[in-house]
Amino acid sequence: MKRSTLHETLVHVPAGDVTLEGELVVPDQATGVVLFAHGSGSSRHSSRNRFVAGELQAAGLATLLIDLLTPEEEALDQHTAHLRFDIPLLAERLVAGTRWLGKEPSTHTLLVGYFGASTGAGAALVAAAAEPESVGAVVSRGGRPDLAGRALPLVRAPTLLIVGGRDLQVLELNRAAMARMQTETRFEIVAGASHLFEEPGTLEVVARLARDWFLRYLPTKE
Repeated sequence: MKRSTLHETLVHVPAGDVTLEGELVVPDQATGVVLFAHGSGSSRHSSRNRFVAGELQAAGLATLLIDLLTPEEEALDQHTAHLRFDIPLLAERLVAGTRWLGKEPSTHTLLVGYFGASTGAGAALVAAAAEPESVGAVVSRGGRPDLAGRALPLVRAPTLLIVGGRDLQVLELNRAAMARMQTETRFEIVAGASHLFEEPGTLEVVARLARDWFLRYLPTKE
């Protein structure tokens, strides 16, 4: 099977008063685009997210890894740790990224999926509730969907919650959040995995589950 050619571009996404930097990768004949929402204290350079992005690209999905905070905000957050938990702010940035993808020539025909990790998963669900026509699927890895609060029952995009079997507190938070959701939702527990999925083979399981979910729910827009 011939591997698709990947077109990688450094992009700048306007989001309110700031501009966010990201990396857009679009395979030939992409069938959807996945916007990554990184978690607490992370960035678009997250090795775990980049690994998952590579697997999605190999399956014909475009990806946008974006910094949800500016360098100045990131520096401030290193000391205060409050912006990484500012779910409304992060969700607004994801909505801006989604709308930018809807205008970008290489992705405007594609449905958007969100891959959220840790606090980024909460922001992804809030953004999905705000953009129901554009967002076709959500995947949460070791996420905090509970942080989406009142937006949870408003989410229409099919949602996959992936949690490590050893991540006991997050397991319970995900179960409670899932009970409040009214869309199609699936809960996958990766045996032997802790919060960061650092154990051998566990991140590969996450990538496979995410790939299959996005391929199922991200058909090209008419």
